[in-house]
Amino acid sequence: MTVPRQTLVQAAYESVRAAILDGTLAPGSRVTVRPLAEQLGLSPTPLQGALAALEREGFLITIPHRGYFVPEVGVNDLLELYELREAVDGIAGRRAAAASGHASIADDLDMLLAEQRTAVEAGDLVSYGDLDLLFHRRIWEGSNNARLLPIAENLIAQVRLGNRLSAQAPGRLPAALTEHEAIANAIRNGDAGAAERLVRRHVKHASKALRRYLELHRGDSNDGSLSHALQATGRAET
Repeated sequence: MTVPRQTLVQAAYESVRAAILDGTLAPGSRVTVRPLAEQLGLSPTPLQGALAALEREGFLITIPHRGYFVPEVGVNDLLELYELREAVDGIAGRRAAAASGHASIADDLDMLLAEQRTAVEAGDLVSYGDLDLLFHRRIWEGSNNARLLPIAENLIAQVRLGNRLSAQAPGRLPAALTEHEAIANAIRNGDAGAAERLVRRHVKHASKALRRYLELHRGDSNDGSLSHALQATGRAET
């Protein structure tokens, strides 16, 4: 049986994305098509499609005449990305709470929140990170702003490279779950002002958690980038 090309592209996409997020492909690493295709047991064609998609989402960058590279995100770069995400997510929260289907959005958020709690209790922080992304994506989609979603997707792709660190700041995960619950409740109540305020505060707290983590591991990031800290930590997100 022939595997559909789109399925092969998706498999390559998920494999390379996971390698970037868990540090196997470290910031600054060059991603070369043929050796990676051989490693994954795929032909170059679906891998090229996967790499192009990852570049669009901010997981990879292209340097002319050199190819694809995992971006090196500096600490200041990442904090600026959090600042932008705070504004974008705040708009999404306000619009989702004001939408006619806000109760349905809240139902979806509550289900995702329950799965997040289960993942945290099991110590499965990789699944928690994926569920966290789904939680925020549901709010972006609920904003009914077609231009907001691609902007938010691009920001979160880059921010997730540092989210693995902020999750490990003491007390961050329980606080994040509490913040998610408050956001879902505000959207269910149709309180647009509260939803925007709570979402912005949630993102700001994630940024502060990253700062706390880096203060505890100054030796891992004293070069102004996150490369050493990312390689020194396990797979976790918030």
